[in-house]
Amino acid sequence: MTTYKEIRGSQIEAVSSDPSNPVEGQVWYNTTSNVLKGQAATTAGAWSSSPSLNTARDQIAGAGSTTSALVFGENFGGETELWNASSWTEVNDLNTSRRALSGAGASNTAALAFSGNLAAPSPNAATNATETWNGSNWTSVNNLNQARSFAVGTGTNTAALCFGGSTGSGGNPPLSADTETWNGTNWTEVNNLNTARPALGAGGTTTSALAFGGYIHPARQDLTELWNGTNWTEVNDLNTARLGLKGAGADNTACVAFGGSEPPATGKTEVWNGTNWTEQGDMSNGRTYLASSKGSSTAALAMGGGNTTHVEEFTGAGAGQTRTFTDS
Repeated sequence: MTTYKEIRGSQIEAVSSDPSNPVEGQVWYNTTSNVLKGQAATTAGAWSSSPSLNTARDQIAGAGSTTSALVFGENFGGETELWNASSWTEVNDLNTSRRALSGAGASNTAALAFSGNLAAPSPNAATNATETWNGSNWTSVNNLNQARSFAVGTGTNTAALCFGGSTGSGGNPPLSADTETWNGTNWTEVNNLNTARPALGAGGTTTSALAFGGYIHPARQDLTELWNGTNWTEVNDLNTARLGLKGAGADNTACVAFGGSEPPATGKTEVWNGTNWTEQGDMSNGRTYLASSKGSSTAALAMGGGNTTHVEEFTGAGAGQTRTFTDS
């Protein structure tokens, strides 16, 4: 019988802790847990449960990655929670309490919060307030040009994109197609979406982004638009029309869309490959107006939504996963 050494050119390594960056096909014996493990690639995207938020919420925003995330806002609140890859911790609140806001940022130490519906002094009024997060505190900075709620944001705290939404009180019309870019200091108006709508999802950067889903009364939308840094172009639609969904992705060639309301609230998940959407495994808990991490279509967090504390982690097709071997 062929041995592992004959195949790989080395014996199975014995280590006290799992390797930090294993490669596909690597096998090792963990002497601490006394189990044999290996690195495999997933064949399809799937969700797994993650530790819950401290506060149930919806109409919220998020930033960061699966190991360094931030979630903020809720039901006219400013509550902020920080994820350090093992637990959620309540930290300092936003300066402007609001719901239906947008967010951007690559980690839990550098994020941007903007737009939303105000708690006071004019409840439900759309706001253009913008704040930056430095890992400890929120600081008010230059505002969006257009006040709105239920818009969507993507990018980082120094290079962000905001588009869509509603300029009316409480998310009501008029609807917005307005697109703005953030350079770390100011917002600049650029070319609009082709179709004005609120409650949509997004992924990507200021030069390469994707907008999908949303709402135009009375219908949920499956519309998808691609941003190339200058213009929006309509491309192939989502398989499931919905509002209040979220997304993640590195650019306009690789994004994941999840959650929202058809109705009812759904956990449906779709992955974009630059041309088409493909359905993946659903979230365990269908919910709408949730928050998401920003970075990748193969590694994303779905946080809160539907006034719940639920958090789930998405591992995309082809992404590496550590497996434990058994004798069964």
